[in-house]
Amino acid sequence: MEGSDVKVESPNVKYHDDYIEAVYNYTTTRVRKDGNALIAQPLSTEYTFQTQTKLPRLGLMLVGMGGNNGSTLIASILANKHAMQWHTKTGKMQANYYGSITQSSTVYLGSTDSGEEVFIPMQQLLPMVHPNDLIIDGWDISSANMAEAMERAQVLDYNLQEQLRPYLTGIRPRPSIYIPDFIAANQEDRANNVLTGTKQMMLEQVRRDIRDFKESSGVDKIIVLWTANTERFSDVQAGLNDTSETLLNSIRNNESEVSPSTLFAVASILEGCTYINGSPQNTFVPGVIELAEKKKVFIGGDDFKSGQTKVKSVLVDFLVSAGIKPVSVVSYNHLGNNDGKNLSAPKTFRSKEISKSNVIDDMVKANRLLYKENEHPDHMVVIKYVPYVGDSKRAMDEYTSEIMMGGHNTMVIHNTCEDSLLATPLMIDLVVLAELCQRIKFKVGADQSYQGFNSVLSILSYLCKAPLVPNNTPLVNSLFRQRACIENIFRACIGLSPLNHMMLEYKHQNINLSQNNGLISVFSKKEAIDSKNVIKTSNGVQGSSDSEGEK
Repeated sequence: MEGSDVKVESPNVKYHDDYIEAVYNYTTTRVRKDGNALIAQPLSTEYTFQTQTKLPRLGLMLVGMGGNNGSTLIASILANKHAMQWHTKTGKMQANYYGSITQSSTVYLGSTDSGEEVFIPMQQLLPMVHPNDLIIDGWDISSANMAEAMERAQVLDYNLQEQLRPYLTGIRPRPSIYIPDFIAANQEDRANNVLTGTKQMMLEQVRRDIRDFKESSGVDKIIVLWTANTERFSDVQAGLNDTSETLLNSIRNNESEVSPSTLFAVASILEGCTYINGSPQNTFVPGVIELAEKKKVFIGGDDFKSGQTKVKSVLVDFLVSAGIKPVSVVSYNHLGNNDGKNLSAPKTFRSKEISKSNVIDDMVKANRLLYKENEHPDHMVVIKYVPYVGDSKRAMDEYTSEIMMGGHNTMVIHNTCEDSLLATPLMIDLVVLAELCQRIKFKVGADQSYQGFNSVLSILSYLCKAPLVPNNTPLVNSLFRQRACIENIFRACIGLSPLNHMMLEYKHQNINLSQNNGLISVFSKKEAIDSKNVIKTSNGVQGSSDSEGEK
């Protein structure tokens, strides 16, 4: 059934010309303490979702478009758009989007009358922009055109580069912001395409660039994504960047502690464009977050969660949930691309170390049977620059755990990966998911007006090492919980219940699968479910009237 569109048949779901409307019952559990007892209270709240179905002409502006990630993204989209094929020593290759959850992963929809499980591509749950349709522009401190940048990155096979070269030669980045204090000194030789003037002047130029791109390309909306060098952390100080007012005033005063990434974020927000930070620095100082909330603009980040950290979030989650106690997690990396070169400076490495080190915190906190208050595994991260290995990053991890009765278990993992070919599909997903979230509105209970998601777009956590979440929101690093969040929110938008994997219909002593108005039933006649609430799938998202499915 893959390749079929999804339509939900339910009195709670209506298909309009321009949007899908779904009434959804959201159930949670509130816990309170009563002496030594914990009181769990089931809660239920009705949400009404409206998801716009018309896809926009979407523009993407990359900060650092000439780097390994940026040039690989542009080249890969062109290769997919033109269905390119090329030969390597192992055979013929074909362009694809492997590694992208929106383009190359499936989600469980339900099961058929005969018990067959049905999986569909994630992109079919709701209308999503296809990466082939993205219109791309951006900035870089290097003036190299995209063909030169692709060759310099040494990521893609030579035969593919030769096919792409005619498409890329004419694509050049706009001058970018270069402030040497925020990145490694070894980046100076690339900086031949930079903006000059005060920080206020550079901010205004970036805003003009965004408006110029929108006008010249004819896009309906723009998302700005930082995929440039890792910066050092900025100081957060009262009166400097703690509020939107003080931050804007600091930019006008040309304060030295305002970073290039923060300038790009402010420019993007002031132009009403979603801004995503793909590096680990603290771009989103409190003043940026407050400005985004005031302007009702999405922001998301930080730092692409591509290889080693993604495995770590899965493995530690498995160990802790299995009742095994990790006591030492040591990660060693070496890579030879420009990211590794920049991270050889202590201050920029510190930003990366922080984003990698916090990824297991919530899993440890979730099990106080294993860890006492303030107890934490020894967690060490080392990154070394080795030019010879290029973009083929080596990651080595050692996980040592305490097991039953004083025993120990040690697991060692060696991972070799082409770093940019893991990061690039994450960039696609961040952009596609962020744009979709702009088209989702909802109202709660008896509210009359619809609202959007919080400006801090925490649904993107699955794709980020150090997820940015709103105040008073639990920080979740568990990869499976992050993935379930994405799937279940999208299911709610089309009136489907969240995945629970209980499969109660198969847990009876005497399972009798019989067709009951399209529902797999194991119930007696007395327990039969009202067929009006049955969910079915059929071809075609469009084509139903406003009244279809009403009681």
